[in-house]
Amino acid sequence: MIEVRCAGPDDGDVLGEIHAASWEAAYAPFFAPDFAARGVRSRRTRWHARIAEGTGTILLAALDGRPLALSVSLPSPTRPGLAEIPTFYGHPDGWGSGIATVLMTETLCRLHDDGFTRVHLWTLRDTPRSRRFYTRSGFTESGAERTYDFGDGNALDQVEYERAC
Repeated sequence: MIEVRCAGPDDGDVLGEIHAASWEAAYAPFFAPDFAARGVRSRRTRWHARIAEGTGTILLAALDGRPLALSVSLPSPTRPGLAEIPTFYGHPDGWGSGIATVLMTETLCRLHDDGFTRVHLWTLRDTPRSRRFYTRSGFTESGAERTYDFGDGNALDQVEYERAC
């Protein structure tokens, strides 16, 4: 059974573990090993502060009681009137289980209920798993591209996806 709820103040550690495990599996290969290891450690510890900030809606999805996926959504800081999903991660233990699909559906429903009609997100060009997921979730490429530097001076190409809420 998959359950989705808003993350609370006590969820920082579990959000950090989901983010770190997913980022390590999907993104670490793009970086030097020492930078990737620092990135994984950083993702494990940043969520208590993010929850306390109260910026956006943080959803946590659990499969049979085990939290395995998270999303963050908020008004887009760059596209007035649109929502943005700046963070969407699933622990590798949940890949293929359907938990990400349920979480995306709930994320989109909440955005719609909050009055948004469209949403966008960015993902790395060279992450075929995430790109397939977003396409299956009804997103299409907007045609916009940008580079993003995770802090190692190595800018990576990103593509933007968009869809109705």
